[in-house]
Amino acid sequence: MLHGDVLGERARLTPGKVALVEVATGARYTYAQLDRRATRVARWLRDGLGLQRGDRFGLLAHNRVEFLDLYFAAAKSGCVIVPLGTRLTPRELEHIVRDSGLRVLIYADAFTDTVTALRDLVTIERAVALDAPAAPGDASYAALLSAVADTPGWTRERCSGEDIYALLYTSGTTGRPKGVMVPHRMVAWNGYNTAASWQLEASDVSPIFTPLYHAGALGAFLLPIITIGGTIVLHAGFALDEVWRVLVEERCTVVLGVPTIWKLLLEAPQFATADLSHVRWFISGGAPLPEYIAEAFQRRGVTFKQGYGLTEVGVNCFSMTVEESIRKRGSIGKPLMQTEAKLIDEAGTTVPCGDIGELCMRGPHVSLGYWNNPEATAAALDADGWFHTGDLARQDDEGFFYIAGRRKDMFISGGVNVYPAEIEGELLLHAAIADAAVVGVPHATWGEVGVAFVVVRPGHALDAAGVTSHLEPRLARYKLPKDVVFVDALPRTAYGKVQKHVLTAQYGKDGSAS
Repeated sequence: MLHGDVLGERARLTPGKVALVEVATGARYTYAQLDRRATRVARWLRDGLGLQRGDRFGLLAHNRVEFLDLYFAAAKSGCVIVPLGTRLTPRELEHIVRDSGLRVLIYADAFTDTVTALRDLVTIERAVALDAPAAPGDASYAALLSAVADTPGWTRERCSGEDIYALLYTSGTTGRPKGVMVPHRMVAWNGYNTAASWQLEASDVSPIFTPLYHAGALGAFLLPIITIGGTIVLHAGFALDEVWRVLVEERCTVVLGVPTIWKLLLEAPQFATADLSHVRWFISGGAPLPEYIAEAFQRRGVTFKQGYGLTEVGVNCFSMTVEESIRKRGSIGKPLMQTEAKLIDEAGTTVPCGDIGELCMRGPHVSLGYWNNPEATAAALDADGWFHTGDLARQDDEGFFYIAGRRKDMFISGGVNVYPAEIEGELLLHAAIADAAVVGVPHATWGEVGVAFVVVRPGHALDAAGVTSHLEPRLARYKLPKDVVFVDALPRTAYGKVQKHVLTAQYGKDGSAS
């Protein structure tokens, strides 16, 4: 049975090893200390709050040790954690709160106003503030936790491998966020298989400066590093100078980032002089990486790899050696151990070697599908256990995979997935907009940004500022289109589908997103 309590298992083996360095406070925690904290929180969730196995609790906070306490407590308690995006508006959070059926919402002081506004949209059964002061009527996390006995003898809940550990919400092409059901089996397997296939070591030190609510931070490298017994260096967020300083001071060995972050690190003055002799390798994920970035880091003597994954199938799905990262530049590598991958055409037939097809994956790393959404689950996860990613790829004659593009309309801005349908749905709520479509276009800094094509209703007047002001209270900033193009009509097929490739080509000739 694969149980998701990898922290408890590692603490049993190497209790005195340093597990976590919290940059904001300078605090260092051994595995025994971190595990004791998580166990106490698990006890509080069950005995203090009365949550049962399978009950959901939400967490709205930036990176901090309490985030890890609650995340690892989910493994021990059987309760299901629902990390909430810190950049989402109350309106966006409303659907997640309703859909997940949260019994408790735990939030940091920075989000008091957000939670207050959220209460106007949806009933929150119980809210707990991580920091003082709490909103009126909410409990204090520290006060509640202080009442829980910090004594040995509490036994973790024995969950099965298929019990849900977390709901990780990711927006869908319908515009509604979908909760990916992440079971204990998937969490444990991610840790074990990544550590083995990526050849992590107990001496590895890895910083996390991407948000913990995202599957990328949790799966690479939090869980794998905890599994192997290395050390996590936790930043509250991404701050360029701090990341460079800490990377050197803590002698980090394996580092994950998205292309936008790697570009910022490359352009910083520290890039030319920082001591990188302790680095084993850097790896980029979340979006295609421009080759010049990898080449620049390689010229500094650092191995640079590119990874691939999805929330639904685990964020670590492929691997390559140091030598292969140079010889097969641009490749995401070969599937991890016990991971099956195939490329199919629209008829479901496997394509010949070298041809492009949709990437499908099967193995212990695949999720259970989508919470409260059997239709979406059936569309993505077939009867034979294959998850259809919607991404296009090719495979060479040595078994290495290369991502060729995305079948879905989704684009990636700054390493974050953006789904045009969600933006389009909000645009069409504007009284002056008759029709709208959003496409992603290349951008020098963010990789891709959105461009909105808008058809104004006859008799109405609207400018780009009006479009932006309509969207700002409804969407996170990274979803806001960076340009608005007004057109008389959208190009459509005979069946009414917008021809987005025509819009993209039109913008490439007439517009600019740089």
